[in-house]
Amino acid sequence: YNLSLLLSVVPTGYPCALLYRRFFFHQPPTVIHLYHAISGLSLAAFNFGTQLYHSALCVLVQFLMMRLMGRTITTVLASFMFQMAYLLSGYYYTATEEYDIKWTMPQCVLALKLIGLSFDYYDGGQEPLNEEQKRSALAKVPSLLEVIGFSYFYGGFLVGPQFTLRSYQRLVKGELTDCPGQPPNSVIPAMKRFSLGLLCLVIYAIFSPHYPDSYYLTDEYDAQPFWYRCVFILLWAKVILYKYVSCWVIAEGVCILSGLGYNGLGQNGEYQWDACANMKVWTFETTPLFTGTIASFNINTNAWVARHVFKRLKFLGNKLLSQVTALAFLAIWHGTHSGYLLCFSMEFIIVNVERQAQALVRDSPLLTRLANSSLYPLIYLVQQFIHWLFMGYPLVPFCLFTYDKWLRVYSSIYFCGHIFFFTLYLGIPYLRKVLVPRKERSEKKED
Repeated sequence: YNLSLLLSVVPTGYPCALLYRRFFFHQPPTVIHLYHAISGLSLAAFNFGTQLYHSALCVLVQFLMMRLMGRTITTVLASFMFQMAYLLSGYYYTATEEYDIKWTMPQCVLALKLIGLSFDYYDGGQEPLNEEQKRSALAKVPSLLEVIGFSYFYGGFLVGPQFTLRSYQRLVKGELTDCPGQPPNSVIPAMKRFSLGLLCLVIYAIFSPHYPDSYYLTDEYDAQPFWYRCVFILLWAKVILYKYVSCWVIAEGVCILSGLGYNGLGQNGEYQWDACANMKVWTFETTPLFTGTIASFNINTNAWVARHVFKRLKFLGNKLLSQVTALAFLAIWHGTHSGYLLCFSMEFIIVNVERQAQALVRDSPLLTRLANSSLYPLIYLVQQFIHWLFMGYPLVPFCLFTYDKWLRVYSSIYFCGHIFFFTLYLGIPYLRKVLVPRKERSEKKED
């Protein structure tokens, strides 16, 4: 962890939210925008010094595009190309073979935020809109000060989460509260997320020195038995992800404290504070499914990609092609290293094989009975082992970045993940013929 980043998220983000509640909640929108802009720019300067001009330039260009080019598809395309080109140029010129915390880290969060802003502005002039688009569409072009406050809001500038300008506008108007006219009663929910994030941070701090990325590239790792190398990947993956979990959960607490996390009443009549939730920690810890982990991890970024990439490719008429394009975008958005592309290509393969396997279990009476039998606890343990082993498998290139490094590790474990999932992909159709009754197969084919 970079100390300045940690200081920004924890002892600075929370005091900023408390100051907003105490002194600025009842102030006019212009004053609130100024407060958010100044506090966010101060955090950027504290972390990145004069390099904050990168984010400031992108915010200014985004505002000018909306103001001068209007509510057109050209604005959306120009925004998309400029923000992604600037981000990828930053990746290229600052790239190293290690994970560094530099100005490109908040820039990747900001790029999505500003591209999403152009989409929402464009949607404001379109008909018809779905319910999701109606919640985020903008009736008019925002002011420069409003865009700056939105972009540098201290609860989401550094590590996310993603949120829309409409949500930010509701925050500024004082609408995101369970006490009309007063700051929200969100201190306890915020402290719960802070405590959970701190626990995850402690776990990461204790165990990460025992599972460093660099160990993969040592002769000692190569000399270990095959089973040990696989188990190391499993444990390493579990530990390394706590780095992200802790940051996101702590940042979520800042959003809850300010009121941005307010999400109305739930089914049980209780106030919900999960509008900015980037992690479902309980699901993340307990699910035996790859799709379950993906759905519980980096939720707002995944939702952004689903809303602005996957669903907007509906005109292609091919869900699989839309999925491939969305994952390719995620890979490029993360960086220019080959490891990112390999990671998300493996995600595509794993998710689709898992869906086929789930369909097989659902359609096979034998497998359904087995899954619902007293053997399920044992099956669950086996699932979890496979789940975390092959969650770690695509994370190896994600964290090692370059071709020479991840190829060495994959060679040492004989590309077992590729072999396992490609074997399942080819074998499941034949298993269906054996395990699924002919009547079920014919009905499935008709569906």
